Amino acid sequence: MIASESPSAGWPNGLVRWALALMSGLFMAAAFPPVGWWWAAIISVALGTVATFRASLRCAAVLGLLAGVGFFAPLLSWMTVVGTDAWIALTLLCASWWALLFTAQALVQRLSAWPVLVPALWVASEALRGSVPLGGFPWGRIAYAQVDGPLLPAAGVLGAAGLGLIAAALGTTLGYGLVVAGQGSAARRRLVVPAAALVVVALSASAAPGIGSPAAPQDSLQVAIIQGGTPGVGLSAMGERRAVLASHVAQTRRLALEGAPPDLVIWPENSTDIDPFADPQAYDDIAGAVRAVGVPVLVGAVVAASDGSDRVANTGVLWSPVSGPGATYVKQHPVPFGEYVPFRDILGRFIDRLALVPRDFVAGTVPGVVRVGNVDLGVVICFEVAYDSIVRDTVASGGRILVVQTNNATYGGTSQLGQQVNMSRLRAVEFGIPVLVAATSGISAVVDTDGSLRSTLADGDSGVLRAEVAVPDGGTIAARIGSQVEFALVAIAVAAVGAAVVTSARRRKQQG
Repeated sequence: MIASESPSAGWPNGLVRWALALMSGLFMAAAFPPVGWWWAAIISVALGTVATFRASLRCAAVLGLLAGVGFFAPLLSWMTVVGTDAWIALTLLCASWWALLFTAQALVQRLSAWPVLVPALWVASEALRGSVPLGGFPWGRIAYAQVDGPLLPAAGVLGAAGLGLIAAALGTTLGYGLVVAGQGSAARRRLVVPAAALVVVALSASAAPGIGSPAAPQDSLQVAIIQGGTPGVGLSAMGERRAVLASHVAQTRRLALEGAPPDLVIWPENSTDIDPFADPQAYDDIAGAVRAVGVPVLVGAVVAASDGSDRVANTGVLWSPVSGPGATYVKQHPVPFGEYVPFRDILGRFIDRLALVPRDFVAGTVPGVVRVGNVDLGVVICFEVAYDSIVRDTVASGGRILVVQTNNATYGGTSQLGQQVNMSRLRAVEFGIPVLVAATSGISAVVDTDGSLRSTLADGDSGVLRAEVAVPDGGTIAARIGSQVEFALVAIAVAAVGAAVVTSARRRKQQG
């Protein structure tokens, strides 16, 4: 690889860089709800690409931090419900990954092949942010912004990482066109290859539905999703635990009086924060509702951990009208500071609000798969839908329909709800399976395999969603190779940074 022109020479310079970086972050934020302009993510990558072109590494890091704040501050504004300090802390943590991304990007842009390498950096940055620290936080991935755009079908072939790569490649190509536009005919001719690649990518994405789709459905399941509602929103939304349970019991009993029963009823996460195995009244309330409807009910319950400690488990319990509670799934990825407190002994001295999490939640160790009739359901809980590995393992373990039990009552009235539903829409296409989202107070949804929302219950509503869900036979290409795609892209990104470091060192030696 041949080094390109030296950093800090030519355009862009000065305030232009800072404006481009800030705009990059703001455009990326606009790609997600509440705005939801899918194409804004591509513009964001293009602006970020131009901002770091010929920038020093120190400058690029500051540009990335500015862009990251411009992105994550509005994206995560729903965190202010928890506290302004929590919002600022999470924003800065996530923005630091963009500082690292922009630094790596500026370094790799010193190679002549940078237009084809930079997109892998965006994917690698998201993969790392989704893994560390404390299990990572994959909110705001480019792929999640593409659910209303023409690129979405590509997720069924290349997975979330591959979809993110395509969007980032479009942005990088656009950015490359901007930086070479004023550099003469020879430079403009170098745009031919990435521009041709742009056409190939667009055609491939449009062909993806026929390539990645699973086989035709062989079975179907009648389902009913209960959205019982909560007495309020915010940190006190689940304070009246008995009332929350009662509302889900009442909706289920009402369902029992309305026509033919479904094959399965789904309650959301935290539909009972009262442990039914320790509280006889809660047990009787649930058992009575299940017997009334006469079919299995997947109950979202907080129960005592099975390890004999004073911890609790966020659990999905398949409750039979005949035999009572049966198969369970324990959430594998408890939320730091929401379901457990890292470094509790130290942080608890300074942050009184951590007392709202009096007991830590245990982490489950196996994928969530429960059988209803002859259909295996894959179960994930709340934020777990954002994590590739958890959803992939659930599908690989046999889940043919994905159930997302969630409780977003804390964030009622904010963009968090729409952002999370978009993740379920992506998963439906990525794995070629219907997704059923059950929320305490919204948004509950039935998502078809093309990512479309067949029906929803809005934020703040109470009621029942009924649907006949086709059970696909077989999976997508992405279900089989998605993890390898991400691994390969991370490897390419690491190799590109390594090559740029070596090339820059050699160049300094020659000049010195």
